[in-house]
Amino acid sequence: MSTRAEEYVADVLRREQLTPHLVRLTLGGDGLAGFTSTGIPDEWIGLVVPGQFQSRYYTVRSWDGSELVLDVVVHDVGLVTEWASGDCVGDRVTITAPKGSFAMPDDAQWLLLVGDLTALPAMARIAHERAGAVPTRIVAEVPDDPEQLSGYLPADLDVTWHEPPVVEEAPRGRHETSRLAELVESTEWPEGAGYFWMAGESAQMRAIRKHLMRVVKLPSSHYDVMGYWRAVEARQPRRVDPGPIWRAGKAAGKTDEQIWADYDEAAQQ
Repeated sequence: MSTRAEEYVADVLRREQLTPHLVRLTLGGDGLAGFTSTGIPDEWIGLVVPGQFQSRYYTVRSWDGSELVLDVVVHDVGLVTEWASGDCVGDRVTITAPKGSFAMPDDAQWLLLVGDLTALPAMARIAHERAGAVPTRIVAEVPDDPEQLSGYLPADLDVTWHEPPVVEEAPRGRHETSRLAELVESTEWPEGAGYFWMAGESAQMRAIRKHLMRVVKLPSSHYDVMGYWRAVEARQPRRVDPGPIWRAGKAAGKTDEQIWADYDEAAQQ
């Protein structure tokens, strides 16, 4: 039995530059007729853009039954960055069925959301949908001026903004990093049972899981910590453009696995 995720074809209807590092894409079209939201506020979908055959995952910012909104973080280079940074309106993309993991227990008396810019769309949706139920605090580590994000989060929330550290002198140049683990380790935790949700750089998330288990001693049912990306010395452009390989492979009737093999062979030359 196949375990391949269900896929949908969508058209890019609109593109909006929210901040220098955050682009909002609105998708629609007949291909989304069968799409159904999970209702989980941190739900994500896999996105495959033109000329690519590898998916990247993005939070569903909203779905109204006909239009799907994604807020995409753009870097210097990347599979989706190069496409989303340009004029992509009118392009056709593929998305997968949504999945989510946010599961705040019924006995939660508070909600703490922590994350970097990649987690901000999920934190925003969670806050808009769940913050009214319990006192909610957000700790966000973002490279953009918080003023540029005015209105992105509910106005009555307790929000603390932090600028991420940047390593200026690295063998391969400037690169991204994070100190979310340090921020969480110095956090004063509310009293009573609550729910902690966090997403960001993978190494930071590993450190936080250990802290939650060994120091805070939160039950596993009362937190969700996810690695969204992995820090490297610098995001490097791809040596081989997979676009022509993907198009040639599809035209030849090859499977995705066969196309990947062709790409790996080309990248090693």
